[in-house]
Amino acid sequence: MHGDVTTVDVPTTQTEPEDFDAFWAETIAETRSLPLDVAVAPHPTRLTQIDVFDVTFRGFGGTPIRAWLRVPHGSAAPLPGLVQFFGYGNGRGHALRDLRWAAAGYAHLVVDARGQGHGDTDDDHADGGPSAGGFLTRGLRSPYEYYYRRVYADAVRAVDALRSLDLVDPGRVGVVGASQGGGIALAIAGLVPDIAAAIVQAPFLCELDRAATLSTEHPYSLLTQYLADRRGDAAAALDTLRYFDGVNHAKRATAPALLSTGMIDGIAPPETVLPAFTAYGGTSTVVLWPHNGHEAGGDLDEENALAFAAEHLAARAPAASGTDSLR
Repeated sequence: MHGDVTTVDVPTTQTEPEDFDAFWAETIAETRSLPLDVAVAPHPTRLTQIDVFDVTFRGFGGTPIRAWLRVPHGSAAPLPGLVQFFGYGNGRGHALRDLRWAAAGYAHLVVDARGQGHGDTDDDHADGGPSAGGFLTRGLRSPYEYYYRRVYADAVRAVDALRSLDLVDPGRVGVVGASQGGGIALAIAGLVPDIAAAIVQAPFLCELDRAATLSTEHPYSLLTQYLADRRGDAAAALDTLRYFDGVNHAKRATAPALLSTGMIDGIAPPETVLPAFTAYGGTSTVVLWPHNGHEAGGDLDEENALAFAAEHLAARAPAASGTDSLR
């Protein structure tokens, strides 16, 4: 394992709402009450060893959510799977972005964060609530209106969608992500109790009661601006954030996890990340990069992730002529 493998014991300052579990049970039940409506269509590329599919499923409020599914060419069931969201401001991106996981034998579902970047899921059911010009502060006056309620619910449905495919072994589905994707991965690990593995790098959305005072970088600077401009709303905003804090979701996670971060990260400072790692409820391997920032271990982190996934999801070598079942 590359990097400094260690244990961490950094207490959190974040508190937990009494109705945290009830809030999320209500949210997920509401989201799952609507049809999932998974649609999978081949997406033509010039790749010869990886097949790409355009996937749509229904997330929070019935919004159609877009994703790319990438699998080894000619794969046969059952494949292990991974759900991934990218960093803040990014949707699913280009169909050929990040082929690593499919090349390693996984069914890799890369999901749009609704409305972000150049993604294809533009409808966020905007509620008209105040913000400081970004997703991080959209709807902060109430946990029911907050942007990440919709995103976290979409993420749970993404797991449901991947597990629904005949090509995928539903018992070997994990989650992977860095930055915003890492924060969403922690949320999935807490909200989907039987997820098989979690790989989390430099997670955003942790220790949110302190993040605005610990980072002056975008996007936490949006939270700082919101609290500065709307002084009378600060208490309500901070209360809302408790429902979405990676620390509180990490407490509920039980899947084996690989957790990593750079120790001079100015975007997601280690003072926000390490309490979430400490709180993680399942067995975890923690890797720290003392001289690195938000990139953490970079390619070496990815090597660690591949080894960890192989151990816990047991990717098998691609077999012949299976992806036709998705066409």
